[in-house]
Amino acid sequence: MALKEVGIIVNGATGRIGSTQHLANALGPIRAEGGLDVGGDRVMPRLLLVTRNAQKLADIAKTYDAEWTTDLDAALARPEFPIFFDAAATSQRVSALSKAIAAGKHLYSEKPVAPTVLQGRELLQAAQARGLKAGAVEDKVNLPGLRKLAKLADDGFFGRITGFKLEFGWWVFDGGERPSQRSSWNYTKAGGGGMTSDMYPHWRYIIEDILGPIRRVVSAVSTATPERVDEQGVPFAVDVDDSATTMLEMESGAIGTIVSSWATRVRRDDLVTLQVDGSAGSAVAGVHRCWAQSAADTPSLRHINPEAESGIDHFAAWRDVESAGPHVNPYRVGWEAFLRHVIAGTPLRSDLSAGIRDVQLVEACYRSAAERKWVDLNDIV
Repeated sequence: MALKEVGIIVNGATGRIGSTQHLANALGPIRAEGGLDVGGDRVMPRLLLVTRNAQKLADIAKTYDAEWTTDLDAALARPEFPIFFDAAATSQRVSALSKAIAAGKHLYSEKPVAPTVLQGRELLQAAQARGLKAGAVEDKVNLPGLRKLAKLADDGFFGRITGFKLEFGWWVFDGGERPSQRSSWNYTKAGGGGMTSDMYPHWRYIIEDILGPIRRVVSAVSTATPERVDEQGVPFAVDVDDSATTMLEMESGAIGTIVSSWATRVRRDDLVTLQVDGSAGSAVAGVHRCWAQSAADTPSLRHINPEAESGIDHFAAWRDVESAGPHVNPYRVGWEAFLRHVIAGTPLRSDLSAGIRDVQLVEACYRSAAERKWVDLNDIV
């Protein structure tokens, strides 16, 4: 078995997503295990880390035996690194990916892949014109709980899908009363922030991968916390949404809802839950666990009694769904699929076209909120 090296430029290597998820949970473990098996050969990632903070970058590079530079152009000029991965600031994504395409690099990008569908398609056309492969990070569908839910759907457990609801969020402090758990750029338009633009790319691929195509949406967005305090203690006005509610009509005719908020306190099974209802049964998944209730196990409920509690334990008739297979970190799943796509030409579900579809949902929801009407996803071009 031959050992082949593949060079990967990691842009935004010191950020939380870049360092904790992609390096610590994906590329680092692949290197530590002697590479990835691709067609009988072992492929070893060779890493070139890029960001502006030289000291922090040097420390992380030492951990992963990686090269590093603060000069993105110099990194892109090195032919021994044919893959470019971008996890830097969302506001800089189109510029960074455009430079990588001009340098002849294959692309793997965090979400959103572009601020608009039009810009995403321009990137895709430019990559295709040069014969470059391009993928998008779509990790959440590989969370253990959602994998269990997806397997139930694949097995036909639900019968005819009648509806679904996705709920997400927690309370994010404003930086004044307590330190905020999220960076201030998440709450500014200039930084590429906003609940819809940040989280709805995830909801698109989760919903469509498990339940099929979305036809149209109607959405409302709001700003629950209009003023926040940044990392330097300076107050600033929030000019993006931090809460969003959406109704979706699927091509199948089923209706579902998404409720997402950074201004809600958690009283549900998990920080994110997806419940799917069908003629033959229902299931609800969180990050790690999934619970199902078949039609046969569904209790017969008649009415609300205003005089006394019913005494029914509504959780009792739900079963804990078994694992859908060995757990692999969701970010590692994505990297393994992308590397096999680049090296061996295997199909890639989460290609750049899928990333553009993620942005399509975002744009449709913002247009719906602005125009106060249903918007068809295919009308977003």
